[in-house]
Amino acid sequence: MSKKKMRPHKSKINNRSFVVNYILSATAATVSETVTYPLDLTKTRLQIQGEKLTGSYTLRSTKHGMIDIAHGIVRDEGILKLWQGVTPAIYRHVVYTGCRMAFYEWIRENVLGRNLDGHFSIWKAVIAGMAAGGFAQFMASPADLIKVRMQMDGKRVLEGKQPRVKGTAHAFRSILKESGVRGLWRGWAPNVQRAALVNLGDLTTYDTAKHAILDNTSMKDNHLTHAIASACSGFLSAVLSTPADVVKTRIMNQPTKDGRGLLYRSSIDCLLKTVHQEGFWALYKGFLPIWARMAPWSFTFWITYEQIRLWSGVASF
Repeated sequence: MSKKKMRPHKSKINNRSFVVNYILSATAATVSETVTYPLDLTKTRLQIQGEKLTGSYTLRSTKHGMIDIAHGIVRDEGILKLWQGVTPAIYRHVVYTGCRMAFYEWIRENVLGRNLDGHFSIWKAVIAGMAAGGFAQFMASPADLIKVRMQMDGKRVLEGKQPRVKGTAHAFRSILKESGVRGLWRGWAPNVQRAALVNLGDLTTYDTAKHAILDNTSMKDNHLTHAIASACSGFLSAVLSTPADVVKTRIMNQPTKDGRGLLYRSSIDCLLKTVHQEGFWALYKGFLPIWARMAPWSFTFWITYEQIRLWSGVASF
């Protein structure tokens, strides 16, 4: 990637309000999440495979790939089950993506600021991306927990177990009853770590790649430039975030008693147990569906977001 620092396209710096940026990004995220959600459900089911369960929890040794899992969901549960949990997922992105995008631009323009020549340094983009992503994910963590619970319920039914939740509202109430308000943030640490890495790969890479292309080629600020930049951001996001995503999923999905997890004490404990019991590459379970999802998600989001900004009269990202 070019060593040149980023500059705002055509020297236009977005001065619209935080609220406007929030609404535009949340709208684009809703479109992207709905289109690519089946890949997220498949990824979650894949990551749970191979867990060494204890006590009365049975270990199932049968393992399947991404395509087999998706086919099995459609065959055994129905095609609409590919969107099981999409409601809290959309709620999550309204909070998460709205916050991360709006905060990133606010930090970029008002806290760290551009250099005197109008460029935005890459190291500043790294700090802004990780800070915005981590904070946004902390705010959205309860919706993420509910989404994971709902995603796994179809599998529980097929295994002859009672479903834990009957819908978004029921999942919210059951978690509150079981673990209190604090329980809504179970798994927040690996969640925030993952989000910081995702946004290092997504926001920072997209911002850097896009402006490097505009600075060093004759390409215009159009769909092709956005597509290339989003491809770079999607791949790097998947590489950086998959291990934290595996840990987050396992902590959120583990059975609990008196508000405490029965399998893992912390994210570090989950990480160490996963590597010890299943090997290092277990941390990359679900990489293909994560990447397969991040690529179209990133593409759909950035194309939609840039277009919405254009329609709204807001400067290009």
